[in-house]
Amino acid sequence: MKAIFVATNFSETSDNAVLYSASLAQLFQAKLVLFNSFKLPVHGANTWLTVEAMEKLIEKNRAKLKEQAEDLSKAFKIQVEYDCQYLDWEREVDTLMNNHGARLLVMGMSAKSMEQNLLGNPTTTLISMKKFPVLAVPIGAKFKGIDKILFACDLMQAIPLRTLARLKEIAEQLKSQVTMFYVEKKVNELQAENPIFEHIEKGLENVVHVYKKVNSDTVIKEIEKEILESDSDLLVMIPKKYGFWESIVHKSKTRVMASGLSIPLLSIPVD
Repeated sequence: MKAIFVATNFSETSDNAVLYSASLAQLFQAKLVLFNSFKLPVHGANTWLTVEAMEKLIEKNRAKLKEQAEDLSKAFKIQVEYDCQYLDWEREVDTLMNNHGARLLVMGMSAKSMEQNLLGNPTTTLISMKKFPVLAVPIGAKFKGIDKILFACDLMQAIPLRTLARLKEIAEQLKSQVTMFYVEKKVNELQAENPIFEHIEKGLENVVHVYKKVNSDTVIKEIEKEILESDSDLLVMIPKKYGFWESIVHKSKTRVMASGLSIPLLSIPVD
């Protein structure tokens, strides 16, 4: 992994995501890039600011990033870069990640709330919009290694080899066990009738993985239950918008899932 790109607004939630990202960067021997998308304060949005005044505000945030970058580099023995710009974050994030050679975007995830479920937030928006992996880190998640990965998927739909390759890369580097959490059919039925089973076995070759079944009508509750029972460290999902996944990636339900977790959620999109 070349670089991990983490967005921060200096809140407690994003500071926690930064620390989590630093641990990942140390483990993957990757560069960490801290980025702050500058926005005008509410009281300043309704006033005219000179270019000089705006530059001073940006420099203030850039100074915070510099201090944070130096502290992280020293504490985790990793390369840390930083940047602060006044721009449309959701529109420009693709370009920013490409410029820094980043393959993973990390953002903090606030606790579940009615406002988030109805309106969403930048993290859930990026999960649904972008074509790169997004890691949403809730405020209570602390990095203690990732021994168990829960991959919630629909085995009746083809899982792209590139997605499995990304999952395999992560699992091998973390030395993690992967649980394939799926719906509808038993494992022996999959072996007998579904070529996707062999597809997964090939894609996750040399990675320890098991299969678990759940009824589709209670999938969100069952995922939350499985996270607790299996003591999983990371939930992985593919944000599809058809079939089984209509019950998960429907706009409001995605926000419920992402913002209500106690462990990080890694969204690996279908390219």
